[in-house]
Amino acid sequence: MAYEDIKLKSETGRCLLCHNASCSANCPNNIPVADIIRSVRFENKSGAAEKLGKECKCENCNAPCKEACNRGKIDKPIDIPEIMKVVSEDKGHESGRIDLSVDFCGVHFENPFLLSSSVVGSNYEMVAKAFEMGWAGVAFKTIGLFTPNEVSPRFAALEKEENPLIGFKNIEQTSDHSIEENIDFLKRLKKDYPSKIIVASIMGQTEEEWTELAALMEQAGADIIECNFSCPQMVGEGLGSDVGTNLELVRKYTAATRKGTKLPILAKMTPNITKMEEPAAAAMEAGADGLAAINTIKSIMNVNPQNLASAPSVVGKSSIGGYSGKSVKPIALRFIHDMKKDPRTAKAPISGMGGIETWKDAMEFIALGCGTVQVTTAVMQYGYRIIDDMIDGLSTYLASKGYASVDELIGAALDNVIDPGALDRSTIEFPKFDRDACVKCGRCYLSCYDGGHQAIEINPETGAPTLIPSKCVGCQLCTLVCPARAIKPSEVRISKERLKER
Repeated sequence: MAYEDIKLKSETGRCLLCHNASCSANCPNNIPVADIIRSVRFENKSGAAEKLGKECKCENCNAPCKEACNRGKIDKPIDIPEIMKVVSEDKGHESGRIDLSVDFCGVHFENPFLLSSSVVGSNYEMVAKAFEMGWAGVAFKTIGLFTPNEVSPRFAALEKEENPLIGFKNIEQTSDHSIEENIDFLKRLKKDYPSKIIVASIMGQTEEEWTELAALMEQAGADIIECNFSCPQMVGEGLGSDVGTNLELVRKYTAATRKGTKLPILAKMTPNITKMEEPAAAAMEAGADGLAAINTIKSIMNVNPQNLASAPSVVGKSSIGGYSGKSVKPIALRFIHDMKKDPRTAKAPISGMGGIETWKDAMEFIALGCGTVQVTTAVMQYGYRIIDDMIDGLSTYLASKGYASVDELIGAALDNVIDPGALDRSTIEFPKFDRDACVKCGRCYLSCYDGGHQAIEINPETGAPTLIPSKCVGCQLCTLVCPARAIKPSEVRISKERLKER
């Protein structure tokens, strides 16, 4: 029954994802309870089942794990026994694993997952911990020849219902460490983790600075140089996204960077533009070896109704900053698609980012043409540990689909996104109602009447929804709003001409 999956998603979504979780510590059978819940939360249900084992030891247990659950201090504990029961019934973990190594811009990565250039990779200790946990590389926080004076606070979040962070805003700038400190970080990281990949993100203010920074990063042991043409909240003209929207500056600074290094160069693109493929093509023409996209989106998070201040509020004032998180993923995927479809950039290796939280998100970027992926906001929320389910989930997925390598997935979905004029407009796909699963809430009726085509009516005696085929246009809005997942697209498409004949 779909209700089990709904409850599983709901309950794991309520989990606080504690550090040193008391649920695991109080399990008498030494089951990694917290790890299992986290795997389910991050769309790796088969991995959760493997952690639990073929025989669930939770039957006839008085569930001290549930009693110890910290969520109970807020409202009620997570229903851990029910989660374990549903997970134990999953058989998908028998599909196997594949090697996730990739070659990107001539550099070998043990897997496609990198920390993106941000606070999550900004000193030796942080990056070393991430490397130990399985991340293949880091795009180190952007290094310049200047040290910015940062504000406090500098972060804000967009909430929706029970989700405290669906979008994230920052007004942080480049690395607040000196150039000498950053060079020392890179040298130590390369010495201690020679097989891990260091992408040195740089930002200069003149051509000479871009050249100098590129040379310094190569000397420090970097494997790839990433030109930050895209940070949206830099103080001063000719920096960050001011560069990425100016084709002349993109060409000039890419060429200047190439003058300073023989390493592969990635041009990091700004989404604060209509056609990203234009500056991307300019960067490739000027000597870049690949692209990185997307950086954060210029945003104003909110206006506080009490004091009319916007967040993050710095003594009652704020500024336009960079928006990131899960909610920007559709925008990022669109830009990736556009660059891979443009003949000038179609063959350019792309390191994709923007809203990646799970292996499934990463898979989508890869399927649209990315060779590696980068993550920041999800790490800021949940920690480096999410790499476990990213690696496990992607490897299991690829094996289950018969892929032998990540390379086989790269760009595989591109042909399925076509011009709107080429879409099939001759048939209709009606919704299909599952009467047993329907809870008669009427959400489908409300949405269809107020936001659709008035194609659903409610039976006054039973309260059940009924489709009016003559009014239905097959938009499938009802399938999206149904909280019980009791409405699905039908498996048959019907010709519009045939419907007219009826």
